[in-house]
Amino acid sequence: MIRLPKSADTLAAGKKPPESEAEFQRCVIDLAHARGWSVAHFRPARTKAGGWITPVAADGKGWPDLALCRERLVFAELKRQNGKLAPEQAAWIISLQYAGQEVHVWRPSDWAEVERVLQ
Repeated sequence: MIRLPKSADTLAAGKKPPESEAEFQRCVIDLAHARGWSVAHFRPARTKAGGWITPVAADGKGWPDLALCRERLVFAELKRQNGKLAPEQAAWIISLQYAGQEVHVWRPSDWAEVERVLQ
């Protein structure tokens, strides 16, 4: 039996979902690691002006939040409960799906699907 990390266990127990995308992301990554997935995420960095930017080149803007790999490759864009996709994110999702990739947009209310996909 796999023991879930506390963050993922909280959602599995039906408790209040995290309000921030960062907290939700931590839950998804913890669950994925507990189930043997390798996870790639590219974190934003602080700018001198105090803002945030994720350094990417070429067409990288909008790339999905997570790439998860085990017996297959899964891409996931994570959103707050009412979060909306940016046009660049939607374009990447369409492109990846067209290329035959498995892509999901997950919100905290999708926790049962997250668990199913990452079984």
